[in-house]
Amino acid sequence: MENKLITPKKIQGFWELMPKEEALFENMLSRLRKVFENNCFQPLDTPVAEFSEILLAKSGGDVDKEIYRFTKGHADICLRYDLTVPLARFVAGNYNMLEFPFKRYQIGKVYRGERPQKGRFREFYQCDADVIGENLSLTYDAECIKLYEPCFKELHLDAMVEISNRKLLAGFFENLSDKVVELMTIVDKVDKLPKEEIINLFKEKGLTFDDIEKTMKIISTKGDIKEVKALSAMCDNDTFKKGMEELETVDEYLKALGMTNYLYNLSIVRGHDYYTGTVFECYIKGKRSFGAIGGGGRYDNLCKNFMETKMEGVGMSIGITRLFDILRNENLLNTENYTSIEIGIITFDEILLNGLTLMNKFRENGVKADILNENKSFKAKMKEANRRNLPFLLILGEDEVKSSTYSLKNMQTGEQEKLTFEEILEKLKD
Repeated sequence: MENKLITPKKIQGFWELMPKEEALFENMLSRLRKVFENNCFQPLDTPVAEFSEILLAKSGGDVDKEIYRFTKGHADICLRYDLTVPLARFVAGNYNMLEFPFKRYQIGKVYRGERPQKGRFREFYQCDADVIGENLSLTYDAECIKLYEPCFKELHLDAMVEISNRKLLAGFFENLSDKVVELMTIVDKVDKLPKEEIINLFKEKGLTFDDIEKTMKIISTKGDIKEVKALSAMCDNDTFKKGMEELETVDEYLKALGMTNYLYNLSIVRGHDYYTGTVFECYIKGKRSFGAIGGGGRYDNLCKNFMETKMEGVGMSIGITRLFDILRNENLLNTENYTSIEIGIITFDEILLNGLTLMNKFRENGVKADILNENKSFKAKMKEANRRNLPFLLILGEDEVKSSTYSLKNMQTGEQEKLTFEEILEKLKD
C-alpha cells in the first residue's frame, strides 16, 4: 500500500519566517536586548505554559475565548497570552530573593486564539520592560517612556510617544457619572470611530450636551505640557488634580532625560483596566497611520492576586512581531542583500582539504566563512557566490596553497588582490 504524503501546512496565524528574514528578526531582538541591558534592566524568561489558575486569576477564573487551554494528566494549563501575569507570579513567588526596584526585560512568544488578520497573529513575540517596587518613583515612568528612543534608534527608526494619565479622565468623569469605566471605554475608541458616533455613545451614557462638549475638549487635547495645564480649571476633583500633578512631574523627568520625541494626547487611556496612572503609546515618527507599535503605563497593584504586599509597577512594551510585519509589508527590510557569510572560499577537489582547513581557520578567528565545494565549474561557483550576495570571495588554487597568499575578490567593487591570511583577516575585521 502506497504511503499518502502529508501536506506540509502550517497553522494559520502562527509565526514562521524565511531564513533571511529570521536572521534580520533575530538581529532586531539582539539590538533591543543590548538597549535594555544598557539601561540596567535584567533579563527574565518565564515558561510559555502556566497553570490556568495563574493566568486566569485577574479574570476571576472565567475562560477567556482567546486563551489556549488544555489538560495534561491532572494539570489544567494555559499558554501565556502576555508577559505581565507571569511577571506578577514570578515576583510574588520570588519576593524574598529579589532586589527592589526590580527592573526586568523579557522578549518571548505569547499566544492568543483570535482570528488571524493583518497585524494580528495567534503566536507572536512581546518585548516588555518593567520596573516593580513599593512606592515606586515617577522617575521610572519617564525612564520607560524614554526607552523607546534608543530602542527605535537601534532599529534605524524614530519613535514618537504619546502620553496621558488615566487619573485625568477618571477624575473628570467622577464628577459627571457613576459609569466611569464605561465612559473610559468609549474614550478608548476615539481613534477607531467617527466623532459623531463617539458623541452618541456619550449621550447614551447620560452625559449632557455641556458635559460632552467639555469631554471632547479634553480628549482632543494634543501638544506639550502647557496645553495640558491649560485644562486645570475645567475640573475641581482630587483624582483629576493628582493626574495633572503626575503628568507635570513626569514631564520634568523626561526633559532631564533628554527626551524629545513625545507629546501629550489625553484621549489615550489604554484598554487594560489595570493601568492606574501614566499611560502611553508609541508610533513610528511620521507614520502614525501604521498604528501603535508599543505602549504601556503605570499599574498600582501588579501582584494583588498572589500576595498581600502591594507592588507598584510601570512598564513599556514593543509589538516587535507587528513592527517586523509592517516593515516587511512596506518593503523596508533589506533581505535581498542579506547574507550570513562574510567570505566565501572557492576551491577544487584536489585541494579540498586545504580549503576546509582555511575555512576553519577563519571561523576560529571570528569570521563567518563558508566553502563553495560542490562539484561545479569555476563559472558556476562564481554565479553561486553572486546569488548568495557574498561580500568577499577567496579563490584557492594550487599556487595559493604553495605560496600561502590568496586571491581575495571584493564582490561589490570587483577589485582583486593577493594577500596573506593575516592581511585578509585584518581587512575583513576592518
